[in-house]
Amino acid sequence: MDSRIIGGTGAGVSGIRRRALAVLAVTAALGWTGGAHAQGKPTELRIGFQKSASLLTLQKAQGTLEKRLAPQGVSVKWVEFPAGPQLLEGLNVGSIDVGFVGEAPPIFAQAAGANFVYIGNDPAAPRAEAIVVPKDSPIRSVAELKGKKVALNRGSNVHYLLVKLLEKHGLKYADVQPIFLPPADARAAFERGAVDAWAIWDPFTSAAELQAGARVLADATEVAANHAYYLAERNYAEKFPQVIKTLFDDTVERGAWIKANLKEAARLIAPLQGLPVEVVESALSRYEFRVTPLTPQVVAAQQQIADTFFELKLIPKPIRIQDALPSTQGSVAQR
Repeated sequence: MDSRIIGGTGAGVSGIRRRALAVLAVTAALGWTGGAHAQGKPTELRIGFQKSASLLTLQKAQGTLEKRLAPQGVSVKWVEFPAGPQLLEGLNVGSIDVGFVGEAPPIFAQAAGANFVYIGNDPAAPRAEAIVVPKDSPIRSVAELKGKKVALNRGSNVHYLLVKLLEKHGLKYADVQPIFLPPADARAAFERGAVDAWAIWDPFTSAAELQAGARVLADATEVAANHAYYLAERNYAEKFPQVIKTLFDDTVERGAWIKANLKEAARLIAPLQGLPVEVVESALSRYEFRVTPLTPQVVAAQQQIADTFFELKLIPKPIRIQDALPSTQGSVAQR
């Protein structure tokens, strides 16, 4: 195991231990106890990730999860996706077992009939998503986006951010021209002036600020929580809880190390994401990496997003987030 990953200050190590204990409580609450719950022996864990997901990107590069799962006879396959909606498609067609996405993709996927469950979430990170404009743009407020072209990834977390920011400033979703583009294409359109604004998440936000001089018009503070979710194919989560527990053991330890060692973490992650170190450090500072079970408050917030999307006819039918919780989590979510 790379000593750079498990090293750090005494405070960092004690933090890792505290969070390791916390994850045991998480897995116990969700029924991830292994033993009689497991059916059969898994041979592989296929993880869907986005390169922008810094923690998973680091875990993949360092092979720490592979070392934890090897004694169980389980290998790890990492499958990269450009954004959350595409990752959910992969989960739905059975090409991955577990994935990590923002708030909106699971809602669109559930409305489309995808068979998955929420198995955990990271804390709110409202500063990690924003609407940005070019540095020389005359637009100074969200209200001035009326009639303007706004680039965003359809069905992503920033889709909800855009809706709520417009609402806060007296505009309707129909008042802007959404231009649906994945992050790489959106940045190209943004830099050549083909769109007036860009709704995006970190590390792309930090990259736009520090590399292109983009100006933040507004972030999600006091508008949207911006949770991130761990999802799993329902049957896999039910049959192999010990594998999920091992994933989260590793995730909690690595996440605690990142927060205790931001500069070193940024130095390691930057070449993996093809970004400057200062961009990655800025992005890491805006996220928390601490998986927890879904509380009633988090479920309610996710339900509000789903209801908003249905009212705007962005999804074809109303959905219940409760229906996408693991059967063992029902009492937890309702408590």
